Amino acid sequence: MTAQEDPTPYLDEEMRGLLAQFQADVRPLEELQESLDAVRGRGEAADGQVRAEVLPTGALGGLRIDPRAMRLGADAVAEAVLAAAGAAAEDLAAQMAGLMTNGLSPFAGEVRRFTQD
Repeated sequence: MTAQEDPTPYLDEEMRGLLAQFQADVRPLEELQESLDAVRGRGEAADGQVRAEVLPTGALGGLRIDPRAMRLGADAVAEAVLAAAGAAAEDLAAQMAGLMTNGLSPFAGEVRRFTQD
């Protein structure tokens, strides 16, 4: 199919216009989803010797332990890993909340309209 072919030849002009408007309305939500998928939470502990990264799924996406942290002992390193991961999760949650607030604010009027009906 060439770029000039109409992918919806069976739709009349009004329906094509409605479809185009719907696609334009949905695009900000698609962009929000892309932003949410790309965000990463980061945290550190033990004076920066342990750094963690958390993915939007909540999974640990990265962990960096400075070799000097090994002097802290196994229990302290384990606590630092948990602290860094917790800080990364908090960072992720804050970033996602900001993205959601900014990304959904254009739709606030519509939400109010539906909740009042």
